[in-house]
Amino acid sequence: MTGDKSGSPSDVDLWRGARNGTAAALGALLDRHQAGMRAVALSVMGNVPDAEDAVQDASLIALRRIGDVRQPESVGAWLRMIVRNVCRSRLRAAVPTAPLPDLAAPAQQDGPEQVIDRHAMRDWLWRAIDELSPTLRMTVMLRHFSPRTPSYEQMADLYGVPVGTVRSRLSEARAKLARALATTADSVHDDAVTLTRASARQAEETLAAAEQGWFAELVAERWAPDFGYYVGRERVGGRDFLVRGMEGDLEAGVRQRFVTAVAGKDITIWEMDLVNPPDDPNHCPPAVAWLMSMKDGRCDQLRLFHAPTG
Repeated sequence: MTGDKSGSPSDVDLWRGARNGTAAALGALLDRHQAGMRAVALSVMGNVPDAEDAVQDASLIALRRIGDVRQPESVGAWLRMIVRNVCRSRLRAAVPTAPLPDLAAPAQQDGPEQVIDRHAMRDWLWRAIDELSPTLRMTVMLRHFSPRTPSYEQMADLYGVPVGTVRSRLSEARAKLARALATTADSVHDDAVTLTRASARQAEETLAAAEQGWFAELVAERWAPDFGYYVGRERVGGRDFLVRGMEGDLEAGVRQRFVTAVAGKDITIWEMDLVNPPDDPNHCPPAVAWLMSMKDGRCDQLRLFHAPTG
């Protein structure tokens, strides 16, 4: 150990522990540099609520990218740089439709397996996410771990709640996630990569079933009998509604192409590109995310988030 004269671990010690998967070390590192991160955010954003949001976003980016640090002794400067980049990203667009820098959409040449490998997170982090309530878990997964990150306004429309509710849910989720990381660090974790790979296979099987004409049979097998398709808070249909919607898209010449999956204990997000027919290139938005709540291994609620055209 290379701690300082007081016996406290140095930044290098904490970085090394965090890189090796010790959640407590990462939590201590973020706590140590929290004041500096807030100061940067406030200087760029100009108000406390937006600055706090930026710091929280930056902290989650750090969770994912701690292994990218090349100069561990300068990890504080690295954290402040992430905050500054997040702030600039927020200021560039009033309604951002692109993810934060570390969650960039997958390169065109990558297949699903490469995407999963690149975006798979440590099992202990997924275990911490699974400690959140279903509502908070879906909110934080959609905002931070989906390649097509929606804005607060889009998330509010998606769930039929005020924008302030989305903000408060994210704030609560981030705070609980930070605490959960410390309590789950030494637990036995499920294999997040295996879970995500299985979900990716199911997504591809689902699209294949639709193309081959047996989507209704697959839905009857894999979607819960009381399944609901939701728009905001309103349930607008069940399994038959889902089947009719898919069949209508196919009849119109619209195809879905699987991009990537994000899977937790009972929340799954499938990202799809939408391919429109040549004679109607604007029939559908360019992409869609399937946001699914799972119960006993079957989907019981579905919401769709469409990427804005253009």
